[in-house]
Amino acid sequence: MSENPGPSPSAVQASREIRAVISRLRRRILNASQAEDITLGQASVLARLSGEGGITASELASAEGVRHQSMTATVTSLAAMGLVERSPDPADGRRLLITLTAEGHRRVEEGRQARTEWLAGRLQDRCTEQERQAVIAAMAVLQRLTRD
Repeated sequence: MSENPGPSPSAVQASREIRAVISRLRRRILNASQAEDITLGQASVLARLSGEGGITASELASAEGVRHQSMTATVTSLAAMGLVERSPDPADGRRLLITLTAEGHRRVEEGRQARTEWLAGRLQDRCTEQERQAVIAAMAVLQRLTRD
């Protein structure tokens, strides 16, 4: 019976470097679109709501990995800023569904645009065409790793 020798040194090194770069890149991209008046947690909730037709605070809390009470406070803050609204669930009037307002949708789209512009600008200013093509090829490899 053969033993699994474990990952190669190059696989371990690639793993470390990918995680480190993605972590830094994620922070930089988020900072590029971070509005002064909302937190990263609030921005994450807005982004999550942009793909939903309506979701409860409990569902949001579970999806964001926070306690229900914390999510309720976040939603209350976002509602006070006019970015989300709560309305009764038509299927169960005891539940409140949280959705983005028009202003909330605008803010989410502005953030996406700012992140795209920041990253595209960095790629344009700091990379050659050949390097940008290498990034595109590397993304295909990384995408392959995420497929089940």
